[in-house]
Amino acid sequence: MKLCVVGPTYPYRGGIAHYTTLLVKHLREVGHQVRFYSYTRQYPRWLFPGKTDKDPSATPLRVECEYVLDPTNPITWWRLCRKIRADNPDLVVLQWWVPYWTPSLSYISRWLKKHTKAKVVYICHNVMPHDGGGFLDRRMASTVLKQGDALIVHSDQDLHRAQALLPQAAVLKSQLPTFEEVAKHTDAAAIEGLRSQLGIASEHDILLFFGFVRPYKGLEYLIQALPLVVKERPVHLLVVGEFWASPEFYQRYTREYGVEANVTFVNRYVPNEELGPYFDLADVVVLPYISATQSAVVQLAFGLGKPVITTRVGGLHEVVRDGVNGLVVPPQDEVALAKAIVRYFQEELKAPMTAAVQAERGQQLHGWENLINCIEQIGAK
Repeated sequence: MKLCVVGPTYPYRGGIAHYTTLLVKHLREVGHQVRFYSYTRQYPRWLFPGKTDKDPSATPLRVECEYVLDPTNPITWWRLCRKIRADNPDLVVLQWWVPYWTPSLSYISRWLKKHTKAKVVYICHNVMPHDGGGFLDRRMASTVLKQGDALIVHSDQDLHRAQALLPQAAVLKSQLPTFEEVAKHTDAAAIEGLRSQLGIASEHDILLFFGFVRPYKGLEYLIQALPLVVKERPVHLLVVGEFWASPEFYQRYTREYGVEANVTFVNRYVPNEELGPYFDLADVVVLPYISATQSAVVQLAFGLGKPVITTRVGGLHEVVRDGVNGLVVPPQDEVALAKAIVRYFQEELKAPMTAAVQAERGQQLHGWENLINCIEQIGAK
């Protein structure tokens, strides 16, 4: 099948850039002809909440790509459409996750529907933004997504949202695939070196909160839970990721709850080559999200063999199976979260849950094949 894929990739950073790159890589590996188009620029600097949208990795994920699109420049929208028409693909795969992309994606999908015979597929990383869902968000999402011949989502929650938003739409669900190719394991000496560098005592169990720190990720509830955990276990919380919220707020929070000595903040975007040591150092990954659809951090953790403690929001409980490869608790409940963390260590769940994660990797339960099958199914209709 001939495809055109449009989305972020290196030099841009983050989960969706990794996702789109890996999707193209795996589509090509199974024999599909794929032209990949990306952005000359994603956002104006004043709109981006982080320090930069560029990936600092020395070993980035890269595939062959042509950089064409600037979402603030309509001339580049037209140029991209002309290139896609010349490619004469069977299918065009577009990425949707926030309303910012409404003008450019709406134009592109309408132009393609009018001037080509290609089917248009939207992969919805979020049907609605994490901290949105109001009338304007719904209006912009429907304006774009109704142009697609089919939508692909990654959770039951987004499946229901898409069907409520566009009752006539063809919506397929495929679990978010693994991100294990982004990072590699490290050796014991490097792990102990990182522990020493961070000043974490050898007798402390390590909890890892990883990823951009944003309000919907619920870090404050993990900090609230920590005093209850410390009463039972010597633990250390490692918060690794660039803050898109006030770091001072969370630092004050640790002081208010008397756990400042039990928390280390690493406030920066971590390049690919440093991911393995942080995950290898951790005993468990803890993601106390307040809202979510799915999480690339969960799939990164599973890809590196780590169990996950998380909350029953969005589709997280669909992949983190309570008592099997992790533990699931209600959101915004620091007591339940603390009990789950204590239980994980007191009942010695690390070994059996790690084995379950490894078994799922061996069975390819979170492989890219399922997503590719959805794309092929749409193309065959």
